[in-house]
Amino acid sequence: MSHGGNVIEELTTDHREVESLFQRIQSLPAEDPQRRALADELTIELVRHSVAEEEHLYPAVRAHVDDGAALAEKEISDHARVERLLKDLESARPGEHAFEATLEQLREEVMQHVADEESRLFTLLQDACSAEQLDKLGDKVRRAKKTAPTRPHPSAPDRPPANRILAPGAGLVDRARDLITGRGR
Repeated sequence: MSHGGNVIEELTTDHREVESLFQRIQSLPAEDPQRRALADELTIELVRHSVAEEEHLYPAVRAHVDDGAALAEKEISDHARVERLLKDLESARPGEHAFEATLEQLREEVMQHVADEESRLFTLLQDACSAEQLDKLGDKVRRAKKTAPTRPHPSAPDRPPANRILAPGAGLVDRARDLITGRGR
């Protein structure tokens, strides 16, 4: 899928990629080792996506959308639940009950979050921001995803300014670990 465009187009593309990864994992037999690699890829995508939203999308929602603070807090709470599930999934093995149960709970949480963002939050943001603002946000989100962590860090800050300061460092460490272990290839 092609990335680019305004923030809504960028994040919607991410959503379709995540949906595809869930489908690919679920299409394989339970003990297939490829499910672990796909779960790692899913984790990488979800963490990068969440970090970029927390750094740029939700502050914009707070600033431009009526009742934006409450909306942003709800989305950040969704992210926290997803990140804890990703941490649990990280230590589970395909075919184990913990892997299957966590993966299903994760899928349900993520799909509900995606539906909420696409049906409500994105519409409100599009109505509140100019095309230029949305384009600039898209650029910021793409840049943030390049330096974002690739592993779940449930105890890391999820609000500016601390998340903007710490995420690139955690991202650097995560990418070094991924390189050494071959994760995410």
